[in-house]
Amino acid sequence: MNSITSALTPNATTMIRLDHAHVLATFHQYRISSRPQVKLGLVNTTCLALEVHAQLEEEIFYPALREVTDNEAIKKAVPEHAEMKRLIALLRGMKPEDERYDDTYMALMRDVLHHVAEEETVMLPEAERLLQDHLGDLGSRMMKRRLQLVAPRTADIAVNMARALPIPSIAMLAGATVAGLLLGRRLTRN
Repeated sequence: MNSITSALTPNATTMIRLDHAHVLATFHQYRISSRPQVKLGLVNTTCLALEVHAQLEEEIFYPALREVTDNEAIKKAVPEHAEMKRLIALLRGMKPEDERYDDTYMALMRDVLHHVAEEETVMLPEAERLLQDHLGDLGSRMMKRRLQLVAPRTADIAVNMARALPIPSIAMLAGATVAGLLLGRRLTRN
């Protein structure tokens, strides 16, 4: 990455916290009463975010942290990722109308919340103490790898974002777009 990109890329622990916030925000949007398409969009968004996040941690962040500490949280992290991947595979094999869909997603949410709490209260503070001079480089490497992982999935990401929007939000977005176009035309005439 060039120096401008590196300057704009968050360091590794900030990137991990941002990923956590994104997944938690997606969890909070899920409602058992939502339309199946909304559920599907939210679940697919969550699953892809978790898959990319886990891969970044396993390929780049955890190995760097293992070089400087043998913390118990790191030892538990990969098996926790394996359980999340198992639940993701189950969800990907179900339809939103399946009677186990909501319960499986809630199980994933519980596991992720536990994992996030451990990372944010134990692992990330330790990484910030022990790897403080390397977090920027790790963040740059993680961002480069993230782009490689999500680039082929951009169409899926867009479809899932559209699915996850509730109908009132879509209507509001369409209305705001039309209003913006009309206002823009009016302003350019004057």
